[in-house]
Amino acid sequence: MKIRKGDTVKILAGKDKGKSGAVLKVFPEEGRLIVEGLNLVVKHVRPRKQGEKGQKLYIPARMYAAKVMLVCTQCRKASRAGYAFIDTNGVRTKQRVCKQCKQRV
Repeated sequence: MKIRKGDTVKILAGKDKGKSGAVLKVFPEEGRLIVEGLNLVVKHVRPRKQGEKGQKLYIPARMYAAKVMLVCTQCRKASRAGYAFIDTNGVRTKQRVCKQCKQRV
């Protein structure tokens, strides 16, 4: 999976289509992730103490990674990510690159 925690992604499908947000958590074995403030679901909480009211909490739910696209930090467009070996100080490192502008993501 080419998306990591902290990346900015754009939603491609679902009720929040077209919106973008930061990735809070990634579940690579499931191919899912959680995006901050998007794909919210309602959790009803019962009152625990006497006199306290019940409430509705809006929690971001997991969504499939295939429904989001990485936003490039250089060109600010939603694009696919690829890998390239880049030489830095004589050391070759594998890094993610934007498929549109060919810059490091």
